[in-house]
Amino acid sequence: METINQPLVSVITPVYNGEKYLAECIESVLAQTYQNWEYIIVNNCSKDASVEIIKSYVVKDKRIALYNNTNFVGAIENHHIAFQKIAPDSKYCKVVHADDWLFPECLERMVNVAEKNATVGIVGSYRLDGAWVNLDGLPYPSHAISGREICRKFLLNGLYVFGSPTSLLIRSDIIRNRVPFYDEPNFSLQADIAACYDILKDSDFGYVHQVLTYSRRHEKSQTTATQTLNRYNWGRFMILKKYGPFYLEKEEYDRLLKIGIKDYYEFMGKNFLQKRGKQCRQYHEEKMRKLGIPISRGKLFQAVLAQIIDILLDQKRLAAAIVHSFKK
Repeated sequence: METINQPLVSVITPVYNGEKYLAECIESVLAQTYQNWEYIIVNNCSKDASVEIIKSYVVKDKRIALYNNTNFVGAIENHHIAFQKIAPDSKYCKVVHADDWLFPECLERMVNVAEKNATVGIVGSYRLDGAWVNLDGLPYPSHAISGREICRKFLLNGLYVFGSPTSLLIRSDIIRNRVPFYDEPNFSLQADIAACYDILKDSDFGYVHQVLTYSRRHEKSQTTATQTLNRYNWGRFMILKKYGPFYLEKEEYDRLLKIGIKDYYEFMGKNFLQKRGKQCRQYHEEKMRKLGIPISRGKLFQAVLAQIIDILLDQKRLAAAIVHSFKK
């Protein structure tokens, strides 16, 4: 695709204290084989050397622009600020988080799929996630899939191809027409996935069978609170509640909802025995109540009892295995 015929792509990076990996991120944009892009970096009152790093690149390439927030905002709001700054003639938008990066052919390959398929609203690809390649599972060559079909595959079979914002290219008109783009109050950690479900109600999903993005795995200390409260599991359950009735047949939805509630009680039973604290129990009870599914104390007791029985049975099996080994 010759540069003169390339549609404009707005690349955005919302950043807060990203000095450790920011230069690597910016270099990956500069290394793109696709050349018609603007790069918007929104600094969220960083206290490290992020601004100095960005400025050193702004003077080298006029396509890079730095914007500084006057007040500190939340991570999702910083994304919204960046979305609002994309050029009026931008056709596609590509998020790349400050600790992630893009492979050189990322923009070229993703734009190519979108240009060939006018109904495609979002484009994804394989991802290098830490040391592992994922977001796979679609048969080759699945360059354009019905939005309904890909969402059904996610809900029914667990086929996950959305990744994080870094993993996707989105048509800019879709972003302009969704204000705010992310539904933070309702979905929090799953707001990016929820946005995909909304967009794919009216558009298709494009896919490149190539590793095009890299997502960095964060240290465990940064995700401890999320893991302890199991917020990711809650987010997936909420997505099923909101989007299941649209994408699934009634019997499919009812079956998955029943499984989801069962899994939830199993988690709550394990949580009780692992003594994760009153905070975790109250968090989930409040969330379930908002969904119209209040936690039943009787079912919770049964879940705890089932966990105790499993533990006792495991100990019995272990003892039997030890005795068997000694007899041998």
